[in-house]
Amino acid sequence: MSLPVPSSDALAASHALQHLIAADIESNAGAISFARYMELALYAPGLGYYSGGSAKLGKDGDFTTAPELSPLFGAALARVAAAIIAQSAPNILEFGAGTGKLAFDILTELSAAGVTVERYSIVELSGELRQRQREKLRDFPQVEWLDALPATFDGVVFGNEVLDAMPVRLVIKNPQGWQELQVTVSAGRFQYLEAPASAELLAQVDRQIPEHEHLPVGYVTELHGVACGFMATLARMLAAGRANAAFLFDYGFPAREYYFDQRATGTLMCHYRHHAHPDPFYYPGLQDITAHVDFTAMALAAQDAGAEVLGYLNQSGFLLGAGIGDLLLRTDPADAAAYLPQARAMQKLVSPAEMGELFKVLAVGKAVELPEAIVRQDRTHRL
Repeated sequence: MSLPVPSSDALAASHALQHLIAADIESNAGAISFARYMELALYAPGLGYYSGGSAKLGKDGDFTTAPELSPLFGAALARVAAAIIAQSAPNILEFGAGTGKLAFDILTELSAAGVTVERYSIVELSGELRQRQREKLRDFPQVEWLDALPATFDGVVFGNEVLDAMPVRLVIKNPQGWQELQVTVSAGRFQYLEAPASAELLAQVDRQIPEHEHLPVGYVTELHGVACGFMATLARMLAAGRANAAFLFDYGFPAREYYFDQRATGTLMCHYRHHAHPDPFYYPGLQDITAHVDFTAMALAAQDAGAEVLGYLNQSGFLLGAGIGDLLLRTDPADAAAYLPQARAMQKLVSPAEMGELFKVLAVGKAVELPEAIVRQDRTHRL
């Protein structure tokens, strides 16, 4: 692979993390699940990708998210938040708030519209990102940071590209059935090792993968146990409340589109300095590791834990239904210097060839109704 060369400090941090992961493998009889490897690579204290100190987002980081592209994204979400707040309570909770840009844009738009937000809570695991958020949001005294979800919640919940970074387990189909792909060390390098799948893992295959017995030998895919557990916890919080809605934005598919014969190597993807590649063992701690989201599994996990599935649609339908086109026209098209960058950003957000179709929105909650323009775009039947 032709990727940018890390700095000496970054290499030293990655080598330290590699030693930590290797020690974990050694203490677990020579192999760990890929989920455990991914957890350490992303979240090991002080060394993992999200718990270390390197920039992750924007032009100086490894990838760019929707809020970083344009304030129109946050402004559109603010319109939907206002509709939900009118039915519930003036509270917003955000998972993984990145640089704080989405929170800033939502709060700015709601303030301009005269909508009061009494509490904006952020659950953030990264100390470096939490500090950036504090600086970005210093003028909004209603912002607070939480280490865990509250037991109950009324209001609006947002999670942008949260589910894709949750650790996944890997399975491979061989002539005898499904096996787990674990991680071991050989000749000083991390590599995969096929191991017998536990009864729990096989039950997850049965529940998650439609008609898995017809998939070809050699097929590799992900099992989203951690994300399903997160959805269950989120759903219990929502079910304990009076009225609320959670909106989760991410790239992925419903189950019957996820497990195609042609997607035989899975969806695992890594991001390093705006380069995407498939090798999760490349400089652990310096790159993001993600998997596409199985939205059917997420919806079922939420439903089983007591939340209602309010809607499922692509990002294009959601943003257009939220009025992002009208928001763009607040900038005078005659002012080309101001208008054209925002128009290009909106095109990237909603175009089916860009983020508009690959990115989906899953809405779960209790006792609220989504705006009619969004309901018209609903694809829940495809879950």
